[in-house]
Parts: sequence; C-alpha cells; structure tokens
Amino acid sequence: MSEPAIEMVNITKIFPGIIANDNINFTVEQGEIHALLGENGAGKSTLMSILFGLYEPDGGINKIWGREVRIRSPNDATALHIGMVHQHFKLIHNFTVTENIVLGLEPRTRWGNLDLKTAEKRVQELSETYALAVDPRALIEHITVGMQQRVEILKILYRDADILIFDEPTAVLTPQEIDELLAIFRRLKAEGKTIVFITHKLKEIKAVADRCTVLRRGKSVGTVAVKDADEQELAERMVGRTVSFRLAKQAPHPGELILQLEDLTVIGPKGVPAVKNFSLDVRAGEVVGVAGVDGNGQAELVAAISGLLPVKSGRILLKGKDISKESIKSRNEAGIGFVPEDRHKYGLVLEFQLAENLILKNYRKRPYSNGLGFLRFPEIEGHAEELIHQFDIRAGNGAATFAKSMSGGNQQKVVIARELDVSPELLLVSQPTRGLDVGAIEYIHQRILDERDKGRAVLLVSFELDEILGLCDRIAAVSKGTVAGLVSGAEADEKRIGAMMGGISPEAPGAAYG
Repeated sequence: MSEPAIEMVNITKIFPGIIANDNINFTVEQGEIHALLGENGAGKSTLMSILFGLYEPDGGINKIWGREVRIRSPNDATALHIGMVHQHFKLIHNFTVTENIVLGLEPRTRWGNLDLKTAEKRVQELSETYALAVDPRALIEHITVGMQQRVEILKILYRDADILIFDEPTAVLTPQEIDELLAIFRRLKAEGKTIVFITHKLKEIKAVADRCTVLRRGKSVGTVAVKDADEQELAERMVGRTVSFRLAKQAPHPGELILQLEDLTVIGPKGVPAVKNFSLDVRAGEVVGVAGVDGNGQAELVAAISGLLPVKSGRILLKGKDISKESIKSRNEAGIGFVPEDRHKYGLVLEFQLAENLILKNYRKRPYSNGLGFLRFPEIEGHAEELIHQFDIRAGNGAATFAKSMSGGNQQKVVIARELDVSPELLLVSQPTRGLDVGAIEYIHQRILDERDKGRAVLLVSFELDEILGLCDRIAAVSKGTVAGLVSGAEADEKRIGAMMGGISPEAPGAAYG
C-alpha cells in the first residue's frame, strides 16, 4: 500500500486563552475525499491552516506522502503541491481572472515582460479540463461568488496542487452551485487528487466524502467511513449530544400589524430596479419568510428595510409610521433589530472587543454611558459577560476577546445576542445560519421561534428552503424582485415553493390568515 497523502501526528496549537488543537491525529489517504467536521470553533480551520503553513504547530509533526516535513509558510505548502481555498476568498476584485490566478507566479517573456497571453491559454486549458467554465479575461468584480470560487480552484490547480484543501466551500453558494462544486470534487478525485474539505453540511458529506474526521472543542473524536454513518450519528459526534433537525413549533398567534411594505421599488447596484412593486405584511407573533434564488432582489429588499439603501418608490411602514426616509439610527430606535447576511461587513466591528460589539446600539445610553459622553467600562463588561453566558458564546478571553479572532458561529451569536438584547418590535434576519454547524443552527432557529412566541414580528430571508419551511408561518416566494406567491407555512412544500420561485403563482388556498 502507498503511504498516506497526509499524516498529522499529535498536532497541538495554543492561542491566548484557548487550545485550538489538542494533540490531534489526522490521516488522509491518497485519492480520497475526506471531510473535516466540527462545530464552529472546534479547530478545523486551525488544523488545515497548519497544514498550509499559515500557522506553525506548538507540538506534533506533519508528514506528506510518508515524509516528515516542516511547513513554515504557504510557499512551503505550494512546493509540496498543497493548495488551499479559503472560506473568504483571496482575490483582487479589479484584476482579471488570469491576473489573480498567476499572481506571485507570473509567466514572463524572454525580455522579462509579463506574458498574459500564455497564462490565459493555460487557464483556459485548465478550465476546460475540469469543466470549470471560467472566462480568463473577466474581471473578478463582474463574476458571481460561485465563479470566484472556481477561480480559487484554478489558482491551486495552476500551481500543480495534488492535495486540495477547501475551507467551508459551500457557505456562500446557491444550491445549484453546490451541486456543481460537488461534481468538480468528483472529477478532481477521478484525476487522482486528494481532497480535504471543511464543512458543517451533513448532506454534502454523505453526497461526496469517503471518510469523515470529527473534531470537538479542539480534540479529534474519531474518523468514520461515511457510507457507514447516517446524518444523525455525524451530528451527535460533532456536538456531543442529540440534535433535533426539526424543532417543535407551536401554532402562530398573529397579532398587531408591525411591518407593511407597500409597492416597494428599490434600485440595485446596476442602476435598474432590483425590487419592483413589492408588497408584504408581517404581524406580531409570526415568522414570515422570503424564499428565492440568490439575485432576485432579496439583498436589496433587506437593505431598504434596514436603511442601507434608499427607496425609489413605495412605502415602508413600521406600526403604521412611514419610515421610508428615516436614518438607520432612527429605525433602530423605532424597534428594528437587524441580523445581516454579511456579519463581517455589516454586523461586527472586527477590530473591536466582544464587549464593545455588544453595545454598538446602546453605548449612548445608561448604564453604558454617564450621559456626558463617557463610557462606563465595568457596566459594559458586565453586560457582555451576561450575554456570553446567556447565548453560549465561546470566547477565549471573555468580554475582552476580539471579534476577528472568533469562529463564524460565535460571531453570529454575538450579532444575534446584541439584536435580541434590545427587544425589537421587528426582527429582520438575513441568512442567519450561513456557514454554521448543526448545533449552532439548532440554537439560532430556537431563538428565532422564541422571539416569535414572545410576540415579536420576524421577517426571515434565506436561500435554504429547509430553513424557510421549518421556521416560517407564511412564505413569500420572490422572482425577479417581486412577490410571485404567498402561502401559509403549513401548506408549503419544496415543490410548491420552487414553482413560485420560478414565477408560477400558487393555486392552493392559504396565502394569508383568514
């Protein structure tokens, strides 16, 4: 038998206040697709960052193809034919696809000039070989997120990588793009490549992986053959307890009309209407979902309600008051809580500590300020510690932890804790569980239902149909920026919602409460 492609032996990595990897052993055989599964903060990305040379371990050794190696930088990893596609892509948006792919490894003519023509030809050949369908001359800023990920894959293939690491590769992809990516994985495996992919999505593991190693709180809890394990077993290994994939939900009791969207039109980034004559109501004590394929105006709709984009025409009413032209601060004070799709760009100040992020909406108010513009840090820190405990936020240095050092799931818990702490009249939630593990998803879903049962109005925007169907009391399917149909959650199914997303109006009853 040939040597394993990867052997990581007794790997330990310690950061201030936390042991990220605790004596982990991890083996990947040549030519297999190996999933690395674990909760947010379990140490998966850290372990793969060690393999790619972004970190050096505090203990343990690495072996590639049976030979002990020291990987001190990504350049060392590249020399060993190891490539990594990061969760947050490393692309320059005003460069072309080819310019990004060859960056740092630029081909030159014999006179020393940049030879982009040769590079474009090579990129085109790779694109065709692996059915990636990427235009070598396209600007990154003009292509989709799914296409940008293909560029990242081409970048490591261009460098002749035989071991390919993918960190949360499907976190920002549409269902169709996910299927296409998994097909690419199979093609790469057929070419003899070895793949490690970090994921939280159990369906994807079952669809494509040969084996799965599970990490929990920095330790390995075992490796299993995927064909021998079901999703429930994998979930329980990951979080150390029984996980419910479908929460028990009480019947809704809709009350006062909280949000009214009347013939809303919003201009998108290309200068044309992204939201067109959009009308929808949300009442206290219900979750209303907006379902649709990415790019059908959902992002612009959320931005308009939250105040990030202006309204071209129509009205946004909150408890009967027109807030269409109000500032973001005024909307917050009027009772809108907002969990944005992009927690890094709109939800957190990554350079701030946890305590500071948790009072971004309240820092002007007592007891966090003395009324003269001076912050009261003992009260701020005490408030943070309360929310850390209440929302099970895992932070190595408690309230003093910097947001940028936390896992994605714990960052999301910080955003949700801050928004729910102000007891909003309307909770506006966009893609709340993107990139999160099943334990964190279960927790966040339960918090959303808890808010509904407290009498809050919740507007949920999600690309995940399972999430929409599991949480929502009414569902509005959007197509080309408008409402294609509105049905009750009790009568909805994937087929019906999918038809509406394609622009087919529902025929069955139940579009609204009678």
